[in-house]
Amino acid sequence: MTHLTTVLSYTVAAITDRKAEPPTAETWEDALGCLDGERMAIREALRLPADAPLRSPFPRGGPVTVGDWTRRLAHEFAIHRLDAESALPTPPVTQYRTEFAEDGIDEFLAFLTPRRAQPSGRDGIVQVSTDTRSWTVLLHVDQPPTLGQGVPDLSLTGPADDVYRALWGRPNQAGKVGDATLLEPLAAP
Repeated sequence: MTHLTTVLSYTVAAITDRKAEPPTAETWEDALGCLDGERMAIREALRLPADAPLRSPFPRGGPVTVGDWTRRLAHEFAIHRLDAESALPTPPVTQYRTEFAEDGIDEFLAFLTPRRAQPSGRDGIVQVSTDTRSWTVLLHVDQPPTLGQGVPDLSLTGPADDVYRALWGRPNQAGKVGDATLLEPLAAP
């Protein structure tokens, strides 16, 4: 919960162009209060038009809008929902709809990775495919990963929900054919 509160604080700061000051909590009740406060703050911040441009807080820059932050938060919370559920004695069977999972894959590969990833330190091509969409990620020794075209050295395939989980390093049934170490430069933050 502290992580998600910090994420919300950071996002509010990015949208409002101020310094992030994540609240600290000593007790569970304080932590819930902090989360609720940041939840209210993000609701206000996200009232700006979705296409409103913002300063990029990412190491590699790139254009960022309020809508991008809305999307980022949806997938951040979806992945951490899986984490919370996995801690239950009998986790529920959660499966994200294909459209949502594919949007999460696209957000991860087309938006997040190029803006935050460091040069991969190696060359390779990773093909990421669901039943209805496909992405090709190019890895170069001295450049951050980018989308492009080429013959894959690794194919990551499966239903969208499994591929989504695989990219975020969560338990999954996605298939991997080829050099699985090529996923390391794409490791989720």
